Amino acid sequence: MSRLWRRPAVLVAITAVLMLAAGLAVGWVAGTSAPGNDSVEAGFARDMQTHHQQAVEMAMYEWQNGSDPAMTTVAYDIATTQSTEIGMYRTWLRDWGVQLSSGEPMAWAGDEHAHDTEENGGLMPGMATDEQMAEFRTLTGAEADVMFADLMIAHHIGGVDMAKAALERTDNELVATAARRTVSQQQAEIENLENHRDNILNAVEE
Repeated sequence: MSRLWRRPAVLVAITAVLMLAAGLAVGWVAGTSAPGNDSVEAGFARDMQTHHQQAVEMAMYEWQNGSDPAMTTVAYDIATTQSTEIGMYRTWLRDWGVQLSSGEPMAWAGDEHAHDTEENGGLMPGMATDEQMAEFRTLTGAEADVMFADLMIAHHIGGVDMAKAALERTDNELVATAARRTVSQQQAEIENLENHRDNILNAVEE
């Protein structure tokens, strides 16, 4: 792959185009329903865009600094897919006329999930801490590959839990469809990440 496509400016441009395309593609659908500001649907959309933002950050770092082609390909797919979905969630929130951000993560999912978030320093399920992100940014090559896999597996497990919580609480088909897609995609990516990580670790041991 040409180093041109690894330049940060190009990555930002790709992300912006994907987010815009997502907004245009789903805007008319999102406009068919209007959940309220305190609804499960609005809370889920706000929290998932925040959750996705960290995944995109991790994936772009891995894409630029990892060394395993299979792992960097997974990272690229995660960055592009979740950038697109961030645009989708923002479009929903704008079309619904609700707040784009909230200071109460996971409040929409009930007291149990909100309490878990409070105990985890305000982080949503699976999110990496500032210390973990700082350590990850010091790594390159195989070390970056392995830590990326570990962080993203945990991140995806948390994302799947959030999507399942939304499915249990929403009757909005637009949101339910997105949540089911999140569960399916991220469970498949967890398996890929585990396999690629194990291959890298086995190669290092040989």
